[in-house]
Amino acid sequence: MTKMEGYLQEDVGFGDITSDILIKDELGSARVTANEEGILAGLEEAIEIFSELGVKTFPMTRDGERVSKGMDVLVIEGPLKRILLGERLALNFLMKMSGIATSTSAILKECRKSNPSVKVAATRKTTPGFRLYEKKAVVIGGGDPHRYRLDDAILIKDNHLRVVGSITQAISKAKSVSFTKKIEVEVETIEQAVEAAKAGADIIMLDNMSPEKVEVASLAVKKLNDRLLVEVSGNLNLENVHKFAKHADILSLGWITHSARAIGFNLEITSIKAAETAE
Repeated sequence: MTKMEGYLQEDVGFGDITSDILIKDELGSARVTANEEGILAGLEEAIEIFSELGVKTFPMTRDGERVSKGMDVLVIEGPLKRILLGERLALNFLMKMSGIATSTSAILKECRKSNPSVKVAATRKTTPGFRLYEKKAVVIGGGDPHRYRLDDAILIKDNHLRVVGSITQAISKAKSVSFTKKIEVEVETIEQAVEAAKAGADIIMLDNMSPEKVEVASLAVKKLNDRLLVEVSGNLNLENVHKFAKHADILSLGWITHSARAIGFNLEITSIKAAETAE
């Protein structure tokens, strides 16, 4: 079973009893329309869903493009029962992924007013079973996916440090085992940031610091190693990111995947005709 087959099975169950009662073998067409402005994402997945159902699709634009209210993004042709079978699932992908892409794009635009080279990254605060698509939407919106899984990179967090005892010890242990992975350390104070830089971290994540402390910490660690990357995370939003972006290489925000507002789309049947019958 493909992933899309699994998603369809979850939504359809043993069948669409409403359409089975009301609709026979009528053929027709439908269109998917944006209800508001945003960055389109999830169109490839919507097409995959309808293709899985044996329905023809005709994209009117592509993922990554900005859409406006009332703009058609997809035309669909085929058995109307099959179109309606995939309607909700396709719209869910479009709405969720477009919301993430739109939020990511807005954050990036705001950040680059003060730092043209800063990256906006996602986190692992994602929906179980849907992470691949949420991360893809971040990329479509111009962001960076960060870690997809725990085996992607070494990220030493506060609970690791509670177990190991110190930042220096944790980095030393990581370096003794892995030479192919960059080592990132999450810190909460300027002193911890300096310790991580001296111990040889490749990336330092400044977590829940004020803009003023981020500036001091960033300047301090860059003075020790100007190739070191500074990531800022914690309580970032569209209103305050510009305060942090100037002294960061990366800004990571969990809410762009777990709380981004969905963008509205709707599917409307536009033509209906009886199925052709054999003579």
